[in-house]
Amino acid sequence: MPAAVRSVMTALGVQADSRVEGHVAPGFEPVTAALRAQIAGRPGGAAVCVYHRGTCVVDLWGGFRDARGTPWSADTMAPSFSTTKGAAATLLHILVDRGLLDYDDTVARHWPEFAQAGKAAITVRQVLSHQSGLYHIRQMIDRAERMLDWEYMIRAIERTPPIHVPGTHTGYHGLTFGYLVGEIAQRVTGTRFPDLVQELIARPLGLDGMFIGAPDAVHARAAELLYAKPRRPGVERSLGALGSVPAERSVGQEVTRQLRRGGIAAVERVLGFAGFQLDTASILDALAPRGIGSFEFGAPETLRVAIPAANGLFTARSLARMYAALAEGGELDGVRLLSRATLARATEVQTRPAGRVVIPFDMRWRLGYHGVFTTRGVPRNAFGHFGFGGSGAWADPRRRLAMAFIVNSGIGTPFGDLRIARIGAAALASVGRR
Repeated sequence: MPAAVRSVMTALGVQADSRVEGHVAPGFEPVTAALRAQIAGRPGGAAVCVYHRGTCVVDLWGGFRDARGTPWSADTMAPSFSTTKGAAATLLHILVDRGLLDYDDTVARHWPEFAQAGKAAITVRQVLSHQSGLYHIRQMIDRAERMLDWEYMIRAIERTPPIHVPGTHTGYHGLTFGYLVGEIAQRVTGTRFPDLVQELIARPLGLDGMFIGAPDAVHARAAELLYAKPRRPGVERSLGALGSVPAERSVGQEVTRQLRRGGIAAVERVLGFAGFQLDTASILDALAPRGIGSFEFGAPETLRVAIPAANGLFTARSLARMYAALAEGGELDGVRLLSRATLARATEVQTRPAGRVVIPFDMRWRLGYHGVFTTRGVPRNAFGHFGFGGSGAWADPRRRLAMAFIVNSGIGTPFGDLRIARIGAAALASVGRR
């Protein structure tokens, strides 16, 4: 085991355990090996689930769900950050499929107060493809805790003008995406967003763990987000060597620390040599509202409200089953979430404006989903969403393949890290041999 990993384990007071439980179908053993390697190399735990041709072929978990060393169990859920956006988008696609709205409707048609401050012409399509110019949460609210108050956030968005002309730039709406999509859904149905998730996705598919706004009764199943706190000189250096495990207790603190240490500026210089232009100011605007350093995404008060861009509480099993329905043309085990026609519209790569802010890369945005990367390559027809903590889920209709990975330790990037890329590669390799 690398010395950096041992230091993390010591700081957390837990020992590594590479054992995994669950089941795997013959031919999918590479996924088991990939998960075992992830668990052996880091504190905490993880779970992975894979569907192929409508059948669950991998359902595995292992490691620890908290700093006390409690084993990860079959029903453990993990806060999954931006992976939540894929579930939120799927819910809105279901409403489009039922005729309650259309992608080319103006948002204001269903949410009249949204038309304030020059936003009357913004469309649902622009919201889903991150082109509405409303990512700048840092300028909308005075402190991060406001994200716990849905009505406050909606009023803040209503009175805020777009930061650029809608449709001219793609700017990743890291935190505001969920309030925009969620309020549109609530306006066209008259139902609270957390209840819509259960009504339209979780109950029809029989999901055991899919919550965006989780009731207190299920909080006991939530894995603790593990971030080692240094106990002696040298541990922080070890954490830094490990890469994606921060020295502070919260995601917000790690974002703040990296900004203060000039980490983004360094990345900006490196990307500049590669021909990419990183907009540091837009990253702050989109991902770092004031006070984010003290905001706890895993706290009960956060889990029980809906932040549909960032606080989904999921099992890998549930995420994979939802994406399996999409990989099968919108239907799984006799339950149809979406028609094939709506699914085709939802997953068509959108036009790419010349300007890109927050994320300088071409993410091949669909409507609420992005393209998929793995260490085995880029499956061209695959779509899904990855998350800041390393989680992710996606579907590949051509291969009839869907997979999900959840984890409770590490930071990575706003779009996952090499863990989800390696797990995805293992799934592709398994299917490729068939």
